[in-house]
Amino acid sequence: MPLLASLQLGTIFIIVVLIALPVGALVFAMGAGNALEKIGKGDFAMEQDFPQSSGGPVHGISAEVREEEIRQMVQARSDRAVAKGRQALDVEAEVDKLLATDVGGPSLGDDRALREEVRQLVVARNERRERQGKEPLDVESEIDRQLRDLENLGQ
Repeated sequence: MPLLASLQLGTIFIIVVLIALPVGALVFAMGAGNALEKIGKGDFAMEQDFPQSSGGPVHGISAEVREEEIRQMVQARSDRAVAKGRQALDVEAEVDKLLATDVGGPSLGDDRALREEVRQLVVARNERRERQGKEPLDVESEIDRQLRDLENLGQ
């Protein structure tokens, strides 16, 4: 009687699995190759980084152009409100209010919670510097410097 005929069905399954798994893994490894490195590549993939900004303003626009663009946005908001059946906005008053509040832009230094959190970090850094034998930093000037750095982070 042949050897295969004398084995039970469970034993045959175990032998097939023990042979098929390593063979399948080897074929997969050879076939996949560097497929993971090709993910995200192709005709439409962006393979270069965006240029970093120099830190200055991207476009220098005049105050008149800026005011006109704000006026257009407020007018569009008013037109949408009228189309929805609400009352029209006073465009001039809204523009004046926006220009008055946006003199220097929002400042991170005005956020007391953020300022306190940065203060805690500076105090912890000073404690670490003292343990290392270094001179501690001036807390207030370091807080102001870090908040300025955070404000200019995206530019």
